[in-house]
Amino acid sequence: MLQITPIKAFDDNYIWALRNPGASTAVAVDPGDETPLLDWLQENSLTLSAVLLTHHHYDHVGGVPELREAFPDLKVFGPAGESIKGVTEPLHEGDRPLIPGLDADFQVLELPGHTAGHIAYLGEQALFCGDTLFAAGCGRVFDGTMTQLANSLQRIAQLPAETKIYCAHEYTLDNLGFARWVEPESEAVMQRIDSEQAKRQNGEPTLPSTLQLELATNPFLRTQVPSIVTAAEKVAGKTLTDHAEIFMVIRQWKDREYD
Repeated sequence: MLQITPIKAFDDNYIWALRNPGASTAVAVDPGDETPLLDWLQENSLTLSAVLLTHHHYDHVGGVPELREAFPDLKVFGPAGESIKGVTEPLHEGDRPLIPGLDADFQVLELPGHTAGHIAYLGEQALFCGDTLFAAGCGRVFDGTMTQLANSLQRIAQLPAETKIYCAHEYTLDNLGFARWVEPESEAVMQRIDSEQAKRQNGEPTLPSTLQLELATNPFLRTQVPSIVTAAEKVAGKTLTDHAEIFMVIRQWKDREYD
């Protein structure tokens, strides 16, 4: 089993550090800031063998140049469809990269929308999904499209329910506030709010989530559920039948009135 550790960066980012038990090396996912990662490596007497990047935004890739200086043999995996300085191993849909220093099998999923070339890493019953899916939410659309993001989220929804969701930001409570707007009668959302508030009050991360929990409480994965459809139609003022159109209405609602 992999040991997966959240390392806090900036105001609300998580860098995910992966290692096998007893190993002397680790792998980092989306190190936007090298300093907390280097401190963690030193504290644990570890070296960094590889970096996994999901997309080009600075808060996910900003630490790469300094990490390559600190570890000259570092392999940097990232999306082939985006221009990211320092990537040594460009990845496409379906690739199964051999990650040095890590005994684990990951498959690359292309999940565009938040950005045009966004990818995720699926394996070991875990999904490292960057900013495509958040706990109880999803990323904004930047240089991708709404339809791409809607389809990417539907693809994630088809994964095994026990899949653990490792996204890159601690946005959970804010996202749940919006989920409550969309489904004010949902007991599952209210129960999750209580649970996640307790974690934060204890100084614990709300992540990872599970896909099962997201399917029960995340409005952006529930565009086929009658209560979500009704809420979207009320906002749009018309009948909606297409899941991508329903997603777009909800995403724009959050952009406009909640974020």
